[in-house]
Amino acid sequence: MSRRSSTNYQRAAWGFLAPGVVAVVLVLHLPVLYTVFLSFTDFNGLGDPEFIGIDNYVRMFRDPAVLTSITNTLLWVVGTLVVPVGLGLVVAYLAFGLPGGAWLRVPFLVPYALSGVAVGVVFSFVLQNGGALSQALAFLNLPGSELRWLQDAPLNTFAMIIASAWQGVGVNALLFTVGLQSIPKEPLEAAKVDGAVGWRLFRFMIWPLLRPSTTIVVGLSIVNSLKTFDIVQSMTQGGPNRVSETLGVTMYRNTFLNSEYGLGAAVALFLTVITLAASIIYLRRQLTIGEPVKKAVRS
Repeated sequence: MSRRSSTNYQRAAWGFLAPGVVAVVLVLHLPVLYTVFLSFTDFNGLGDPEFIGIDNYVRMFRDPAVLTSITNTLLWVVGTLVVPVGLGLVVAYLAFGLPGGAWLRVPFLVPYALSGVAVGVVFSFVLQNGGALSQALAFLNLPGSELRWLQDAPLNTFAMIIASAWQGVGVNALLFTVGLQSIPKEPLEAAKVDGAVGWRLFRFMIWPLLRPSTTIVVGLSIVNSLKTFDIVQSMTQGGPNRVSETLGVTMYRNTFLNSEYGLGAAVALFLTVITLAASIIYLRRQLTIGEPVKKAVRS
């Protein structure tokens, strides 16, 4: 290929890339930079933003409601890793290899087709005072009918985590199933010949070989739990008295309900930094741990 043809080829390539690059810059990069700018200003949506330095960040960390939302967000991370990820792994492992195992996963996948708002509305009907759950417990003379599932903290946060788990178990089970299907049969058969069955087979063979799928599932769960918004907003709106807020709900309240755009931008940036830091730390750790497993499988 001549130099002139190569130059024309590069120009054509840049011509095709330019619209996409411009769109990314306008839709993603500029709003992020504007959010960073707003976080250092006092702005209510009217007039011009007034630069106030780091006052929004100082105010954010001094606000007890923000500290509560940070605690609730961490509860969401832990609960999301324990419940939907754990149950997804159990469902995938028990259904894998069984005749009709795919059909056993269908009931768990159906809730994933619903939006978070729809899940929140359904569980609000079930968990409200005098709702379906309380009535069922009272009818069966079981304890718990007097509990205020969506009013008392931290019970309301745990209840919403269960609602989110009901929605997310199916997709986690599907991802783990894909991982199980990608495991070579030879190492498993060799382990069975050596007497590894049941828990030992899972603990020492299947679980290490599932690491790529586990990394994806856990990574997505961490990110999604950190930015939880829709289920909380539809079930409790962060209440009562902001005791069930997450950082996403706090950002929404400050920005769109209180018209404190600078404070809302500060919360948004803080949430973004936490999400990026958690993702990077987790992925680097998994890549470091995964190297010995890869060497062991190759050998």
